[in-house]
Amino acid sequence: MNGTAEFHYRLPVRAGGARPGSHPGASFGSGQQFAMHGRLFDYPDPRRLDLRASLRAARSEWLVRVHLQRVAVQVVVIVDVSASMQFGTRQTKLQVAADFVEALGYSAFRVGDRLGMLAFDASERDDLFMPARNGRGTGNLLAAMLRGCASHEAGRGAIEGLRRCAARLAGRQALVFVVSDFHWPLTQMPPVLDMLVHACVVPMVVWDEAEISPPRHAPLLAVNDAESGEERRVWLRGGMRERWREGVARRREELADVFGARGIRPFYVEGAFDPEAMSRYFLEMTA
Repeated sequence: MNGTAEFHYRLPVRAGGARPGSHPGASFGSGQQFAMHGRLFDYPDPRRLDLRASLRAARSEWLVRVHLQRVAVQVVVIVDVSASMQFGTRQTKLQVAADFVEALGYSAFRVGDRLGMLAFDASERDDLFMPARNGRGTGNLLAAMLRGCASHEAGRGAIEGLRRCAARLAGRQALVFVVSDFHWPLTQMPPVLDMLVHACVVPMVVWDEAEISPPRHAPLLAVNDAESGEERRVWLRGGMRERWREGVARRREELADVFGARGIRPFYVEGAFDPEAMSRYFLEMTA
């Protein structure tokens, strides 16, 4: 991927914090959006003195214009590096995730936001942890870490690793991307989302074309479970192909129900990451 790939993201609510940035904030400061009039004694900035408002005031006191400032937000990406993410036809799903992280790093740098990363397979991956930082090459560094990593444990679900990553962010205000194929039971997902209730969560569902569409000309298919390594052969008759498609549609509905219950809409990546599609996702979110 071109290292200058970029997308534009916006939060659906005003962000907290005092660090100047490009996002609409909830704190008072040197912004452009008028919020209210305040007493000069409380906001000692004579440059914002409003003479007309002061003359109309019920009390004889000087009033200044108080504005909401634009702030920077913390961006965190949580990446699934379990064995199933190593699957892919043209490129692995983990490589697709790395492409996204590279674009995210450049996009965050352009607007002055700090980017950090957490990763998990069966447990939290401390070797892939990066605290939030700001820099032109942050995205490239994180992407290189992902492209060079391997899953430590196979045959175990990844939800426990995700839970531990989410626990690090519990109670924080941040923009959190959860990048995974979500090929594990979703029954434990609601408690994880509850820990991220103060964050803006974007689930990125990364699927390969070979997972969601049965092959057109392959009556006998060898199937390997990426997590357990178990292999079996499947005879793809017409009914099996139809059940395959129904299973993918049912999984989409399950993901929509789990995330939709908390007002979250998943973003699907099927093949290569598309920065323009991600920009449209945020535009629709904040419309």
